[in-house]
Order: sequence, then C-alpha cells, then structure tokens
Amino acid sequence: MKKFEEEQNLLAKICSPADLKKLPLSQLDELCEQIRKTLVEVVSVNGGHLSSNLGAVELTVMLHYVFSCPSDSIVWDVGHQAYTHKILTGRYNQIKTIRRSGGLSGFPKRGESECDAFDVGHSSTAISAAYGIAQAKQLAGDNSYTLAVVGDGSFTGGLAYEGMNNAGRFKRNFIVILNDNKMSISHNVGAMARYLTGMRIRPGYLKIKQRVERGLHKMPGIGSKIAGGLRHSKSRIKNLVYRNTLFDFLGFTYYGPVNGHDVEGLKKALEAVKKVKGPVLLHVVTTKGKGYKFAENDPKSFHGIGQFDIDSGEVIADKKGFSAQFGQCLCNLASINDNICAITAAMGLGTGLGEFVRQFKKRTFDVGIAEAHAVTFAAGLAAKGLLPVFAVYSTFLQRSYDQILHDAAMQNLHMLLCIDRAGVVGEDGETHQGVFDVLMLNGIPNVTIFSPAYYEGMGSALEESVQNLQGVCAVRYPRGCEGYRPDDYSTESINYDIYGSQKAKVLVVTYGRIFSFAAQAADELKQQKIDVCILKLCRIKPIDQSAIGFASKFKKILFFEESVQNGGIGQSFLMQLAKLDYKGKFVYTGINDEFIPHATVAESLANLGLDKAAIINKIKDNK
Repeated sequence: MKKFEEEQNLLAKICSPADLKKLPLSQLDELCEQIRKTLVEVVSVNGGHLSSNLGAVELTVMLHYVFSCPSDSIVWDVGHQAYTHKILTGRYNQIKTIRRSGGLSGFPKRGESECDAFDVGHSSTAISAAYGIAQAKQLAGDNSYTLAVVGDGSFTGGLAYEGMNNAGRFKRNFIVILNDNKMSISHNVGAMARYLTGMRIRPGYLKIKQRVERGLHKMPGIGSKIAGGLRHSKSRIKNLVYRNTLFDFLGFTYYGPVNGHDVEGLKKALEAVKKVKGPVLLHVVTTKGKGYKFAENDPKSFHGIGQFDIDSGEVIADKKGFSAQFGQCLCNLASINDNICAITAAMGLGTGLGEFVRQFKKRTFDVGIAEAHAVTFAAGLAAKGLLPVFAVYSTFLQRSYDQILHDAAMQNLHMLLCIDRAGVVGEDGETHQGVFDVLMLNGIPNVTIFSPAYYEGMGSALEESVQNLQGVCAVRYPRGCEGYRPDDYSTESINYDIYGSQKAKVLVVTYGRIFSFAAQAADELKQQKIDVCILKLCRIKPIDQSAIGFASKFKKILFFEESVQNGGIGQSFLMQLAKLDYKGKFVYTGINDEFIPHATVAESLANLGLDKAAIINKIKDNK
C-alpha cells in the first residue's frame, strides 16, 4: 500500500527538473500517466490546448530527464505543447491557474520561469530563436545544449526553413526535435506533409549504418579497415544505404524516426543526438491527444477547446458564433458566384470554413501555416479573375503585412480578408490578441475595412465587398457570439448607424462589438434622465464623410475603440474632425501602447475601460 501511495505522489514530488532525474526509468511511464490526468482535469475547467499537450508528454519528460534545463535551453515552437514543461519546471502547484487572470500563461514566458528560454505563441519561430540563443552562448564560451521543439505543422511555415538554412552551418550543440503527430490544428497539407509521411515508414539511416559497420567488423582481416574507411565518408554511406533527407542537405544530421511514447527508446535517442557535433534533427513520431480517447479520436476539436465534461468529452456551452455565421454567409455567396474561393492557413474549422469545404472542395485551398504565402497566393488568384477570400485570425494576419501592402493593395487586386478573433480574445493572452489589424490596415491605400457588430452586418459587409467594391476588402468580427441588441435598433447599415437621442449633449462614437456595451450604457442612462446619442461606424475605412459632419455638431464626443490607439480609427476620426475646424471636446478610450495579458474577455474589456460600466462612468464624467 505504501509503495502504491508513493507512485501516486510522483508528480507532487517534482519541483524542478533535478527532482525528475532522481526517478528511475521504470517509474516514468506512471509519471506520464499522472501528468496526462492532470492535463485533462485542468483543461476541462480552464480550457486551453489539450491534444497537442497530451501528445508531447513522454517527449517532454525525457527532454528534461536527459538534458539539464535551464542551462540547456529548450525553445518550444508555438508553445501549445508546453504545459508538461511548465509542470516539470516548478509550476505544478500553479497549473490550475493556467490561462486565468494573474495565473500562468498558456504559452512559455521568460518572466514566468528561467526554464522558459523564449516567449512564443505563433508558429515556425523556434529554430530561428534557438539558433540565436545558441550563437549567443558560443560567443560567451557556453557549451551547453540548445534545443528547438518543432511540430510537423510548423514545418509548413517558411520561417522554419529560413532558420534551418542558416543554422545548418553551426558547429556546436544544436538540436531540433521534430515532433511529428501528422497534424497542426487540422491535418497537414502539402509536399512537406507527404515527405514526412514517407520518412515515417522508412528506417533511419543511422540504424542501417550501424548494422553495416557491425557486419564489416565481423569480417576477418579487411572488415575493420573497410568500416574505418566508410566512417570517414559518411555521405557515401548515406547514399549507399539510405537516400539523403532534406534535413541532411540543409546541414543537419538526421536521426529517426523514433517512437515518441517509448521512454526508454527516447532516452537512447536523445543521448545519441547529444553526442553529435553540429546541428542534428531528431524525428519523433507522436499521437496527438494520446491517453484521452476523445482527444485521440478527434484531435482537431480538442486542439484548442473550452470547458468540457471529462467523462463524455462534450464541450460545455458550445455556442456557434461569428465564425459559423461567416462560413454560412460565404457558402451562400459562393453558390451564386463561381469565382469565389476560400483560403485557410491550417485553420479551416477554427475560421468556420467546414461547410464551405464540404460544398466547394475544389474551390478551397489550405496552404498550411503560411499566412504570408496565403495572401500572395490569393493575389495570384485575383490577378486571373478569381475572388479569393482569406479567412484568418487577426493575430495571424500580422504575419502577412508586406504581402497585403506590396502584392495585393499596390496592384489594387480584389480580394477579401475575413478577420476572425478581431479585438480582445481572452485567455490566450498577449500573443493572440486581435488588436493590431486595424492600425496595420488603416494606413494602406486601396483597403476598405468593415467592423460590424452583428451577424447581419457581417453578412451585408461580405455581400457589399463581393458585389460592389474593388481592392482589398477586410471584414473583421470578434470571437464568440453577437452581443446585446436594443429592441429599437434597426437593421445594421453598411456605412454607419445613429442610435439614441440626437438632441443629446454627448455623442458616443464606436464600432464593432463595443456598440453593444455603449447601447446598454445608453439605455441605463436613459432611465436616469441622461440622454446619449451613439454613432456606430460600420465601415471604418474610409469613414463616411457625412458621419464626420454629423459628429461635428456635438460639443462633446467620446470615442471608444477596441483597438490600439496609435494609428487607430479614433485618430483618423479626430483628424477629419480637425479638418472641419471642430472646437468641441474629444475624449478617447482605447488601448494604449501596451500588450494585453491573458484574462477573460469580460475582464480585459473592463480593465481597458470598454465595458458597460466604464462607458457609463465616462459619460457621467463628461455630461
């Protein structure tokens, strides 16, 4: 009984990687099971990334078992597989706070632990960052190891190859771990996915090389001499017994593939690659969602998930929102316009394109985690008369700024950017907040931006963009469902709407979902005999000049914006008021020059002064 209790308490005993190293190899499978149980329990309550974390448990345990963190640096690509890393590096007692306000981040953060070598959140960055760390170590005379843990999905992003191309010349302790689970968020696509599939079914050349050398040594007289000669001609061995890999051509010694759930096999493989001088790539094959049947059977749904019931796997409060509505609107438009095609960067389900894929498979293009390529690819389609629609999260659109400006807008090509998760996104925090797309697009010519508050407005903006506009058209909408809608509010317009008393002394100007909070505030203030007028912008670039003229009649204007202030719509609005020689008071509330930490959407909006209570207080202070 005592031994059983000790085994059950393995996880609680680990306060650092040094404690992990004290465990015998025979106990590590049990430790992995305890970690999996913890991950499922925590994510079922807090939401987060589950499938990717479950698949990387044994790999993470053995990385810390064989290497010495933090002296050895581990950089996690994206970081949504790093929950086990957090648990093993002194944060087990805090893991229940992950993704909650004031708690652990859902991604690696240098400010959280010295074992987090680099802040991450977007794909394909780990090799470049790790190579920079390795070079800095070399300059300092530090011979410790530097590792980049990269999912196979991240190898659909070009930055991974830029990093490998540069790091292939390095001559020190640099290791890339390819965590190959055959998926990113959706199933991987493209030539790289096919290449890795082929590699999984072939034995590693190092194993064949070792067998050949052992056989030669058994040959009397000349065997050892032949083996010695072959050792000095490694490239010839590879050509004879195994076709060179892409990674070899980039300067990396390839090892694998190995079973990512076999702790003993992983130990041997990791100890082997430690001995390789120069850059090495270890190919580890894992199962996404490993150990939790619902996640194994449906890894896409459990990649990033909200609260769910552990016993049934059913998501709690799974409400269809803007993403689903967008998908249906696009299907309706595509059914009457054969030129419409959809593009996704490995986020088909997340952006609501599931039904479009079913109905218009030949007109759907998944380009992998390659947003920059997606935009230029769309530009090529548009140049030949098609109408591409790129559905993308706001945070990932940032990765394609040059392509939007140079390849699309500069040629005035007609395409749609359908920007999901615009505004504050909540628990994913700093790396995923969708508050920079407005300032990014606002300064680019030939771009029209819509930011509706409701489903019908999104549909109207999409229809207007398809049928009546040219150039780059962006339609942005928030995460989740539409908000409060006043009973006396009419149909959402294309350009702008006016709500409330036009005789009021205070005008509130806003756009997107903040209108719902402003309308709630106006309705509550009306009961207190305080009149408020709201100007709701639907098209935020270019702003309708009649809306500017209407606003100029008010002596006090309060502008509320769920976006960054510098370069935002508030500044544009004020500049155009100045052209009319506006003499009234203009008060701006938006996001200052800062990054927004993880919290719920409601908590973040309250902290930013953009919820109902804050708007009421601001109006009362300026009535």
